[in-house]
Amino acid sequence: MWESVFLSPRLFCIPAKNGLISSASHCLTVYNSRLYKSSKPINVKHNKTRVTILSLCLMLLGACSSVMQSATNDMASNLSSAIMNQDDPETVRDGAPAYLLLLDSFIAGSPDNPAMLAAAAELYAAYGVIFVADKERADRLTQRALTYGQRSLCASNKSACGLHELTFQKFEAVLQKLDKKDAASLFTYGLSSIAYIKVHSDDWGAMTKLPGVESALKRVKTLDPEYQAVQVEHYLAVLNTIRPPALGGNFEAGKSHFERAMALSKGRDLSINVDFARYYARTLYDRELHDKLLNEVMSAEPNQEGYTLFNTLAQREAQELLDSADDYF
Repeated sequence: MWESVFLSPRLFCIPAKNGLISSASHCLTVYNSRLYKSSKPINVKHNKTRVTILSLCLMLLGACSSVMQSATNDMASNLSSAIMNQDDPETVRDGAPAYLLLLDSFIAGSPDNPAMLAAAAELYAAYGVIFVADKERADRLTQRALTYGQRSLCASNKSACGLHELTFQKFEAVLQKLDKKDAASLFTYGLSSIAYIKVHSDDWGAMTKLPGVESALKRVKTLDPEYQAVQVEHYLAVLNTIRPPALGGNFEAGKSHFERAMALSKGRDLSINVDFARYYARTLYDRELHDKLLNEVMSAEPNQEGYTLFNTLAQREAQELLDSADDYF
């Protein structure tokens, strides 16, 4: 990937088998190949220099690994930001697969890094739900997203390993063992679960996971009320309105979550309006609310920091819902 990320006059640190430096010998190998390319015999003075380099590698191994880890985490964060601020969804659709593979490679090197696992889970979830029409591909991508989400939570707190296999009562008991540092991974677990359930909506076994996902997101609110607050309210709103009242939907709670999400985003996240219209207004046949929400989307400025990609997509969906409204209502 990178030929050298951390460089000093005496030390090169490069990704090795585990994504960082697996042993001091990697430093020495780079020293030999980069600094001594001459075919002449190496004298004693040079041998002493190599011993010095080896000693430095042993001393600085931990520091170099930390720099590499920080660099990969920062890259994942910057990648997510760049995608969210892209106003051409087709560019994201065409370019994202390369980044998915890149994140896979980072995880191969740091398999227990919660942040890296979470970044991969969220990108796989978004890509599988938004950009993939083929059902089999979407199945595979959202399954990978869910697996990464589960691994991220397990890496963050060992008490949560195997959480998805527990009964609902035991599931909720484990949630109580999590603390604030686990909020990010728990949020990712919830998001990737929603993506998986959406693609597998014809699988009743997947749909039975909805109560657990709702509990997980509510726990995120309790652990850290400010973490992804807009998204948490938005997803809770969808979870309460994705099913009609006769099948367990709670539309009063769902409406409250939608309104809180809109207030928290200050109108910048247009996808909230679209889901409010799709899941709440359409199910209750409220044409007035439906059209009001969608017309607000169409008249809004989509370029908003952190929301541009989804706002662009939201305006396309809003127009489609408005165009089909006469037939629906």
